[in-house]
Amino acid sequence: MLTLHYIFWISVFIIVYTYLGYGLVAYGMVRLKRLRLGKKTVSPAAELPDVTLVVPAYNEMSCLAEKLENSFQLDYPKGKLHFLFVAEGSTDGTQEYLRSIPEIEVVSGSTRRGKIEAINQAMQRVKTPLVVFSDTNTSLNPDAIRNLVRHYEDPSVGGVAGEKRVQASAEDNAAGAGEGLYWKYESFLKRIDSELQTVVGAAGELFSMRTHLYQPVESDTILDDFIISLRLTGQGYQVVYEPEAYALEKPSFSVAEEMKRKIRISAGGFQSIRRLSHLLNPFRYGLLTFQYVSHRVLRWAVVPFCLIVALVTNFLLAPAVPLYQVLLVAQLAFYTCALVGYLLEQKRLRIKLLFVPFYFSFMNWCVMLGLVRYMKGQQSGIWEKARRAA
Repeated sequence: MLTLHYIFWISVFIIVYTYLGYGLVAYGMVRLKRLRLGKKTVSPAAELPDVTLVVPAYNEMSCLAEKLENSFQLDYPKGKLHFLFVAEGSTDGTQEYLRSIPEIEVVSGSTRRGKIEAINQAMQRVKTPLVVFSDTNTSLNPDAIRNLVRHYEDPSVGGVAGEKRVQASAEDNAAGAGEGLYWKYESFLKRIDSELQTVVGAAGELFSMRTHLYQPVESDTILDDFIISLRLTGQGYQVVYEPEAYALEKPSFSVAEEMKRKIRISAGGFQSIRRLSHLLNPFRYGLLTFQYVSHRVLRWAVVPFCLIVALVTNFLLAPAVPLYQVLLVAQLAFYTCALVGYLLEQKRLRIKLLFVPFYFSFMNWCVMLGLVRYMKGQQSGIWEKARRAA
């Protein structure tokens, strides 16, 4: 029985630490760093460098015109911002449409090899010192490129991650609203991570790096943005977070579409942990290992299973101790709220109070399904993109 007590409380500690404790600990460390060194400020770049914006575009006719308009409106000197779109294997007219735009360079072909292969091929064409990656279905703020490049005045900076913002509305489904809340929390953690030492994984919606540091990524890689940015940190470079450079993206069209996306990301998370296993060595990587384990490894590979363990051990301990009875009721009430939120979503009835328990449970369930997919080898670098809200 004593062993069950330990198992329960260790599981609870890992869950609480991962979602609340790490943020508090990291924030405290940042405050101490500020007291010792002061808060770092970043000035505009003395001379704006040439930059290439790389955009993979597979069957993107529904949003391509909007992306091009947004790209051409970016506030950066004409002639210093170059556009490279990769449209391999598109069957909806994307390649033909892009070739009709004289201001951009297009990499095209009849075979679809997947996003990361498209990026590997595109990087062979990039001649500028800096490259910015973005998705076709996102819009960048006008000053995004300027705000990214100003950090490269520091030679220790290898990459700069922009902020992903989900365009929320009152009509969003539960998964879409939950996704928006999740990314607000993620943005807070990324700010803290960046100031503490480095961002632990960039979002592909908006990410930049020094071109010469790019290393081709394996063609079956699922989370290319995560792998690329973590390999930069593994080389000893800092990846900075710049919230004033942001990419706006619409939420998933439905819970089913968000589940498809989350399962893929989760499978990619397990793949990434295996490929970046060298970062788990604290004697070599020190603070980076602490950040990587706390922010990513625990969330992807440990917490979902701790949730199951905490519930099962709580059931076994509840009959003997009143405290465990209260905790069991709290757990069951939380998951009941998540279930009610899901059932109401099926009837298109949305109660914001239920978004958090629903999305938290939904996200962790997707992690377990992602592990199954990864173990079965059912996910490749080529994947069907999730449909976004209109």
